[in-house]
Amino acid sequence: MPLTHHPLVQEFPEYKDQIHTLKTSNNFFHHLMERYEQIDKQIYRIESGEEPTSDEYVNRLGKERLQLKDELYQIIIKNK
Repeated sequence: MPLTHHPLVQEFPEYKDQIHTLKTSNNFFHHLMERYEQIDKQIYRIESGEEPTSDEYVNRLGKERLQLKDELYQIIIKNK
């Protein structure tokens, strides 16, 4: 399976415009999205072998990314 990034607009393409609006107008959303993107990039580097680490650490990052994705989604649907 090829490695891919998981940008929020790719995860929720139907909310692309709303994500952009929230990112530019809501500081909390912007902060969460930056953290989500940072973790996503780090997971990609780990999975591609660029950044070796333990399975436990990458699993923890994956759980944090999923929690952030859920939190971001909740903000998106509340601000429809």
